[in-house]
Amino acid sequence: MSAPISGRIDDADRPRLAPYVRLTFDPTREQHMLLAPETVSVLNRSGATILDLCDGRRTVADIVAELHERYAGVDGAEVRQFLALMVAKRCMAIDVSADQGADQDAGRAGDHG
Repeated sequence: MSAPISGRIDDADRPRLAPYVRLTFDPTREQHMLLAPETVSVLNRSGATILDLCDGRRTVADIVAELHERYAGVDGAEVRQFLALMVAKRCMAIDVSADQGADQDAGRAGDHG
């Protein structure tokens, strides 16, 4: 189940690249690239590292913890902000657990009344 685009990334979300997006490294330019239909984005090392960890299995909390193990001074809020930007650009999808999806559905049902 995929989460709707809400601009908010939760620690329990499981981000993954959209099916039509590819993360690659261009050895000639020595740059990480994000390839999408009709779009090529050059990434810095931080962005490429974050996206490389987005496999649909790891939660955002897992990704932030992994980054903390690798690097000093990782700001979880900045990681979530970057992921939200990637979702807004439709380069990334967010998978939610069945429990979390049910919570979101219940929240939306309560908003209509």
